[in-house]
Amino acid sequence: MAKIFIFRHGETYDNNAHIFSGWHNVNLDKEGINQAREISQKLKGENVTIAYQSDQLRSQETLRIVLGEFYKNTKIITDPRIKERDYGDLTGLSKDELAKTDPINFERWHRGYEGRPPGGESIKDVEIRVLAFLEEVIPTWKNNDVILISSSANTIRPMRRYFEHLTIEEMCSYEYTPAQIFSYQI
Repeated sequence: MAKIFIFRHGETYDNNAHIFSGWHNVNLDKEGINQAREISQKLKGENVTIAYQSDQLRSQETLRIVLGEFYKNTKIITDPRIKERDYGDLTGLSKDELAKTDPINFERWHRGYEGRPPGGESIKDVEIRVLAFLEEVIPTWKNNDVILISSSANTIRPMRRYFEHLTIEEMCSYEYTPAQIFSYQI
């Protein structure tokens, strides 16, 4: 059986300021670095064989810290299909401000399955690209592989739906804390 560990990147400066990051390339803040170290400690002793990261700095920084110096032989694969949701015109805007000024659209765009912000992606759009990623990589995993996936909240949603058979409502409703880990065996 392959073991899979999926985790959200550590906190970023945008997360801390409640800003829609989307495809904005933002670094981990101090707390985010500490959270990545926590993940590393929790996964210490796992014989990691393959690690996936998105093409975003926050995913890559988190994975680099998690793997540290102990996993020099781990195969690292960068795949843009597991990058955060594109918030389009909302990128860089305050979530708190939008929730106050336009609560109906905020809810539809923030957690609605088909709600696509102007110029951006819906959760359904994200699910399509994440499922294409999973359908491609899962058949390549072997027994005894230990897989890490360093990702973002909105790409973890469809991963959890896939592995846990969640409903659309459940998938869209969950909130994720930075550095949260989900584990599966297949």
